[in-house]
Amino acid sequence: QVQLVESGGGLVQPGGSLRLSCAASKSIFSFTSMGWYRQAPGKERESVATVTAGAIRNYADSVKGRFIISRDNAKDTVYLQMNSLKPEDTAVYYCNAHSVTGWNNYDYWGQGTQVTVSS
Repeated sequence: QVQLVESGGGLVQPGGSLRLSCAASKSIFSFTSMGWYRQAPGKERESVATVTAGAIRNYADSVKGRFIISRDNAKDTVYLQMNSLKPEDTAVYYCNAHSVTGWNNYDYWGQGTQVTVSS
């Protein structure tokens, strides 16, 4: 069983910053990759940023240059630093951990944390 606990969401003005945290119940070395996804009302869930166990990072085009995903392996935590926030960044953000074990692929999800960007 894997638990992902998210924190750091909230209300911020356009142009502001937030840092989201995702604490895993097991070593993040166990996962092939970890990432952040978001879902706005009426929209499909989309990938925002991912980082592999080998530290390769990928970002959605809409957040490149503004968001940074990082890992603290000692704390089994992944972060999403969000800068220059825009109203269109408003969504529920979900932490994801992906694991490839033998023939099986697993995806684990956090409960979600609300990010609202508004004046």
